Amino acid sequence: MDEEALKNQERYAERKALYQNFGYDIDKERGFVIEAALPVTGKILEAGTGKGHFALLLARAGFSFTTFDISKEEQDFARLNLRYFGLERFVDFRLENGEALSFADKSFDAIFSVNTLHHLCEPYQVINELLRVLAPDGKLILSDFTDQGFAMMEKIHAREGGKHDAGKTRLADVQKYLDNQDFETRIAKTQFQEVLIAVRKTP
Repeated sequence: MDEEALKNQERYAERKALYQNFGYDIDKERGFVIEAALPVTGKILEAGTGKGHFALLLARAGFSFTTFDISKEEQDFARLNLRYFGLERFVDFRLENGEALSFADKSFDAIFSVNTLHHLCEPYQVINELLRVLAPDGKLILSDFTDQGFAMMEKIHAREGGKHDAGKTRLADVQKYLDNQDFETRIAKTQFQEVLIAVRKTP
């Protein structure tokens, strides 16, 4: 095991423990997102790699997939995290701007995005890009914090002397947007996490 991956894993474990202290089990919540989305088949895209929490769970579940983020620093952290667990081979890491993706139309059968929506400056531009690269019979799975989840994040960031930046667009807003574009949608929830699953209506 290389030293860089070991040090990175220490930081990752510290972060997980901090969330756990506030009652938020990262692995359990990410696992719920996967379970809510099943069945998942075909080519998979993750929008917003972050530090790789969800990518790790997807790889552990045996999925091979592409993941993108606009931040090289975040992706480097995620890549080291996957390397530590011997799962890097499952993942194609890409640096992409969600507002203008390089992927071809209808490229992916399932698209996940977890806890990214509230960070987006132009959320509907990103949603439209995800819809562009989604296969006609594909599945879009978006997850973000519930009100209790956002309150928990505020406490964590306040403890660290910062503030949790969160835009105004929520999953309920995106659900209405998709409902008006001939998608069938449903919502699944835990205490902290909310999941929106959307598929196009069949003619």
